[in-house]
Amino acid sequence: MSEALARLQERTFAASNAATADSYPAERRLSGEQLAAYLDRRDFAVVSSTRPDGRAHAAVSGFVRRENVFWLPTVAGSVRERNIRAHPWVSLVVTEGDHQSHIVVLLEGPAQILSNADAPPEVASTLTGSWVSCWIVLKPQRLLSYADEHAIQPRERFGGSG
Repeated sequence: MSEALARLQERTFAASNAATADSYPAERRLSGEQLAAYLDRRDFAVVSSTRPDGRAHAAVSGFVRRENVFWLPTVAGSVRERNIRAHPWVSLVVTEGDHQSHIVVLLEGPAQILSNADAPPEVASTLTGSWVSCWIVLKPQRLLSYADEHAIQPRERFGGSG
């Protein structure tokens, strides 16, 4: 699981420009194990999609990670669902902290809408309540991470040695 996240991040940085590489220096990036541990302990992210008229739309959403796939619960007919049907691409930002002690993981990729019936039981069972009527499925093609040097011991906190 964590190896797939690490490979995705490596591919992203290999294809990035100098400005991106400078903004996310190698020594500040989370390892595969750290990425998996961090993402698995977080429940919410900011999701960005594009409205049919091209305007941006961002909202907080819960998410469930299964390997390299992110499942976001939503309501049929919501702005987010309509946006993804029109433009099936989303960005997901998982972050915590401020100033000199922040951590961020950015994911981008194609998304699709699946009904509750099509969601794997291990995903659907993670949420209770009847409000979830469909799922946004994100299969990221890009992953960037950053853990500030003053974040609370990111290498120890999220497992692994680097």
